[in-house]
Order: sequence, then structure tokens, then C-alpha cells
Amino acid sequence: MKRLLLPLLLFAQIASAQVTEQIPTAKEVGAKVCPAEIAPIGATFEGMPQLQRPVFPERTLSISKTKGNIQRAIDQLVKRGGGHVIVPAGDWKSGRITLRDNIDLHLEAGASIHFSDKVEDYQPAVFTRNEGVELYSLGALIYAYNARNIAVTGAGFDAEGKPLSRLIGPGKENEIYARRMDGLVVEDFLDLQSPVEERKFDGTALPTSVLGPKLLANDSLMQLNAHCIFLPMFFAPVLCNNVLLEGVEFEEPLFWNITPVYCDSVIIRGCAVNSYGGRTDGIDIESTRNVLIEYCTLACGDDCFTLKAGRAEDGLRVGRPTENVVIRYCLAERGPGGVTFGSETAGMIRRVYMHDCVFTSPSNGFYFKSRRNRGGGGEDLTFRRIRMKSPGRAFYFDMLGSTFYVGELANRLPVRPITPLTPVFRRITMDQVLVESCKELILLKGLPESPVENLTISHLEATTRERDLKVQDALGLIMTHCILKP
Repeated sequence: MKRLLLPLLLFAQIASAQVTEQIPTAKEVGAKVCPAEIAPIGATFEGMPQLQRPVFPERTLSISKTKGNIQRAIDQLVKRGGGHVIVPAGDWKSGRITLRDNIDLHLEAGASIHFSDKVEDYQPAVFTRNEGVELYSLGALIYAYNARNIAVTGAGFDAEGKPLSRLIGPGKENEIYARRMDGLVVEDFLDLQSPVEERKFDGTALPTSVLGPKLLANDSLMQLNAHCIFLPMFFAPVLCNNVLLEGVEFEEPLFWNITPVYCDSVIIRGCAVNSYGGRTDGIDIESTRNVLIEYCTLACGDDCFTLKAGRAEDGLRVGRPTENVVIRYCLAERGPGGVTFGSETAGMIRRVYMHDCVFTSPSNGFYFKSRRNRGGGGEDLTFRRIRMKSPGRAFYFDMLGSTFYVGELANRLPVRPITPLTPVFRRITMDQVLVESCKELILLKGLPESPVENLTISHLEATTRERDLKVQDALGLIMTHCILKP
């Protein structure tokens, strides 16, 4: 085994102890074992509320009464003060669904909603955030704006783990995906200093007043994106309060699956994601506070449990953190990251507690990523009783990125001046971690001007096939009570 320690590193290893607490197995976590009730929420930080399900009026309206039109049923029930819109067993088709105050969209056992693959079914353009940048485009397949007390609920899963209520996206063989913004990263496509109200991408002519200079100077990219849209997320409430998502499976998304944006008091429990292909993250918490995620199963084409807070200058302007998040009893079955922080971090990610979770075969178990021009970062992050089965890397910190995204800023040297766009990762604690087998245990690439600070790993037991440690630019890395096995 190869051990490499580079500058700016405080390191201690005591190979005299190991995992001492009971860590759950894959059979003991995830959607199919979700209990009916929400247990009290424990956190390692102050200020986490005891979240409760939103309460709805005892009114129901079946979409069979509106000839299968889900939006019409929602709008009718809103006029009566809200309640439960019932989707009975069967296959139902829909364009964009917009939730409103005091509405629970409930899928009964055997119900599936199949979403349209036509751009016209997600018009008009709505306010959203795409890859950490504010704009107007298709928004989400299930959308809400400035709503209070909203929910999408289902019948959960059977004893074999099969979903009883399904939300099925249009996949990627359609006009929506073909007309996505393409060829540039978003900060090169858009001028992030432009007025948000002018950033309108509904599939008509490009709003040239907000485009970035790299796009304006490239005729072929201008032609490629002449009628572009930004891909809609699957479930993405914006500026909402008291949000519940429970007992449904997401399949065949176009883009990120579950993405609350600027929300407060969010419960996501007993849900599953089954997605393939890049950019199909499972759960993205986007500048949202007071969040409970429990008993979810994510099998993703991209990162599984992800925390974000806005991108570069646009994220700094908004200045909304992701904070007060508890993730427990969840299963990440596949994806590049089991739990990922970033790379959009401008508003800061702080006060996160993840415990009693299992990752099976992710490329990276813990994945921390930001870039020199992304800003913000993460702090006060705690992980306890985590099991990993065959990750490529168990712990991966990457604050440099690649030249495709940030150009020469991906080079470690020279040391850059610290600016508002210099990210930080600090005060991270990992305790009681079992890594059953990994190719590489720790790969850490901080910034020489902003090293990863105060990372503590304790009671770790890991089997590593090729390399234990490769670390550069870290300050205050402590490993104690750890056993590393070949």
C-alpha cells in the first residue's frame, strides 16, 4: 500500500481501535423499510426543528372527476381551500404540474404519472435555478412557487421493494432533451452579471442581452442553441415552506430529480430514484434550510445525496445557504457520489448531520467538490455510522476541478489571492465509518491558499486494495482510532 503526505498537513494515526458502534446494513435502511411515523430528529448542531408533516384540509378530489387532468383538479381544490388530490390506480399523462397552497397530490397504490416529452407542455417559462444560476425556463415537471403546505405522497413500496406509486419522466429521446443548453458551461453561456428577469429561455429566440461573450463569439454554438431551453428538474419547489415528499419512486428523469430551491422546512422520506445517464442526480438540496431526508433509496446516473448553494457570482449575489440538514437511514446504491457537497457552493453549506446510512458501489463515498471561482464551501459537517461497500474512493476532496470548467484555475500553482470566490471546506467530522473494500481510501486536493481545514476521521475500519492516502493542501487532518487493512 502507498501512503503519500504532502505539505500543510497535521496527521495522526492510531491503529489500536476500530468501529465500535453498530452500523446498519443495506437491508436495514432505504425506502422499503420506511416506518409510518417520523421519529424525533437528533442533530449535532443547535437550531434543528422537529419537523412535522404538513396538515391538509380533509377534502379530496379524484382526478377521475376532472377527466384525468391533474392540474385542473389541483386548481379546483385550491378554490375550496385545499386538500388531497387523488390519483387512482392506472397510468395517467400530464404536462407540468404546479402545486399550490394546502395541496397534497396523492398517488394511490398502482398509480403512475407519465410526463410529457413536449416543450409546449411546460410553458410558460417560470422562475427557477439551473445548476446554481437563476433564470426563467421550463422549471420542473412538478413545480411550485412561493407555496405553503404542499406535498406529493404515494403508497410506498411492497415487501420486495417494488414501488407502488411511480412518477415517470420522459427520458432523453425527445425534443426537450434535444433542445437543452449545450456546448458550454453555464457561466460561459450566460453573463452572470445580467438582469435575472431577462434570462428567459422558453425555446424561442435566444435573449442575446444576457449571453456570455464566449457564446456570442461562436457562431456554431449560437446556431446549436438557437432555440434552447434549460432542462427541467423533476420535483423542484421554489421559495416554498412546509414541503413533504413521501412514498413515491422517480424514474426516467431529464435532469436532477428532487431539488427544493430556497425552501424552508422540507421532509423527504420513503422515496426512491432510479435513473441512468449523466446529470440525473437523486436529491439536490439547493439553498434550502431545515431539511429531513430519511429512508430514501437512490440509484442514480449522477450524484446521489447532494447539497448545493448557488454558483459563482450569481450564488454570491443571492447569498442563500443550505443549512440545518439531517440525512438518516438512507441507501445510495450507485452514482458518482454517495453524498456530495458542491460543486455549486457560493451561498455556503453548513450544519449537516448524516448518520446510519449505507453506500454501495459509488465512485466516491464522501465527495467534496468546489472550484476557485465557485465561492462559499462547506463547514460544520458531521457523519456518523456510515457503511461503504466497494467505493472507488471512500473520501474524495477536489477543490481544483478540471480545465474544461475553470481553465487555468485548475492548476494548483501559482497560489492565488483569496477573493469572495475562494471556497473553503472546514470543520468536518467523520466517526464510526466502515469501508468494506475500496480502491483508494483518501484522495484530498485542497487549495494552497485555502486548504481543507480541521478534518477529523475517527473509528474508521477500511480495507484498501491499492492506495491508502494521497493528500495535498490540508491543515489539521486528524485520523484517530483507525485500522487500515490491505
